[in-house]
Amino acid sequence: MAPPVFVDEKGGDSFPSKLTKQVVVCSIIAAFGGLMFGYDIGISGGVTSMDSFLLKFFPVVYEKKHRAKEDNYCKYDNQMLQLFTSSLYLAAVVCSFFASFCCKKFGRKRTMQMAAAFFFVGVILNAAAVNLPMLIVGRLCLGAGVGFGNQAVPLFISEIAPARYRGGLNICFQMLITVGILIANLVNYFTSKMLTYGWRISLGGAAFPAIFLGLGSLLIVETPTSLIERGNTDEGLRVLKKIRGVEDVQEEYTAIFRATEAAKKIENPFKNLLKRSSIPQLFCGTMLQVFQQFTGINVIMFYAPVLFQTIGLGSDASLLSAVVTGSVNSGSTLVAIFGVDRFGRRALLIEAAIQMLVSQCITGVILASQLGSTNAISKLYAYIVMALICVFVSGFAWSWGPLGWLIPSEIFPLETRTAGFFFAVSMNMICTFIIAQAFLTMLCHMRSGIFFFFAAWIVVMGCFAKFLLPETKGVPIDEMNERVWKKHWFWHRFFTDEEGDQSCVEKELKLQVTKDEV
Repeated sequence: MAPPVFVDEKGGDSFPSKLTKQVVVCSIIAAFGGLMFGYDIGISGGVTSMDSFLLKFFPVVYEKKHRAKEDNYCKYDNQMLQLFTSSLYLAAVVCSFFASFCCKKFGRKRTMQMAAAFFFVGVILNAAAVNLPMLIVGRLCLGAGVGFGNQAVPLFISEIAPARYRGGLNICFQMLITVGILIANLVNYFTSKMLTYGWRISLGGAAFPAIFLGLGSLLIVETPTSLIERGNTDEGLRVLKKIRGVEDVQEEYTAIFRATEAAKKIENPFKNLLKRSSIPQLFCGTMLQVFQQFTGINVIMFYAPVLFQTIGLGSDASLLSAVVTGSVNSGSTLVAIFGVDRFGRRALLIEAAIQMLVSQCITGVILASQLGSTNAISKLYAYIVMALICVFVSGFAWSWGPLGWLIPSEIFPLETRTAGFFFAVSMNMICTFIIAQAFLTMLCHMRSGIFFFFAAWIVVMGCFAKFLLPETKGVPIDEMNERVWKKHWFWHRFFTDEEGDQSCVEKELKLQVTKDEV
């Protein structure tokens, strides 16, 4: 067993490290879990607007869609159609719980392999579906894959990345979500012209990112934190040297070892989340996921083709418009990759909240004044709405989208990290399920008011980022409590009772060094 050596903490910049090819390659391969998730988000809306798909599984919706006088806002309002989209997220909530235990017991790498396996089974069932139950079961398997992947991938990247590059590398996950959405929109655009089996090709295309993640995960290393946490200390030290590109990793190793020893003393991490000192991370981590979904982004990404058809663009034009928004989504995420470790997390979140608020409100005003129940708005206004949606998507893509995954993956101490991140992921999936299941019904009843509904949420989340969310830029992942939470103007009061308590593990490590010196 590699012996721990206590070293006084000097901060994240004192940990020697390079941005090694190993870290970059591992991050990109792991981020293909995001490509799986993004492809599914993008493919769902396109498939549910294809006549051949609707005719086979949702004939009632097909008939409503083609009625001459059908209400613009209500033509797609069908609970079973919404269940096709939302069932995935219900399964993801349940499976995230089991994935949190798998991450701890079997490691992040093995959990990603499980995600790829579940997703692949779901793809086969969906692409070969002959009836609605088979389609829904396939979606549930996809949900299991998403739950396992979204639990493991952000943790994996946060743990292997050097502190000063952690933000940019972690956003590779969100970047590939946006690439997945873009690829799905392109696939839908071409398969929509295949009259009978285009939807099968669209759904079957999800197999490619699943295969890549499954095979690629055989090549990547496990995180040092996970190895040391499971007792493989020598291997953990060896991997740490490999991914940092330097031999002098003893200080970082000691910090990880101390965190893992403290974590082992916690019998039930879920119970530990109820402690007063866990409230700040739990509240901020879960609320970020709530806010991420209540920006209204998945309304745009799930149902973009449906939405664009609603405002009067034709079938081909609506799918092509979805490709445009997907391209903006991917391109804008690059701003986050290169800006998050330069400008910080909070600056991006606050700026984007203002940008999204303005675009949502103007869109709502245009639709309220121009789109009635049965008329089509002019092409000019339709393209203005599309442009506003692109402004909205760009703001989301460099802020609440990637940072909604990054920040929860970096703010929890190791003893509650997998449990805390489970709550964050679960909250994301629950909110996504609610939005996916309710949006078409909300659109039918609230009409253009739905944009003002989401605008109100954006006001709340902007205030949250300004006043309650601390900055985590450049802080080592295992030093968050000391350097972030205990110094925050509001959250520091949750740690008052623990300020004088020194970690038992730290005392043992100091005692060991003293004995060695004697």
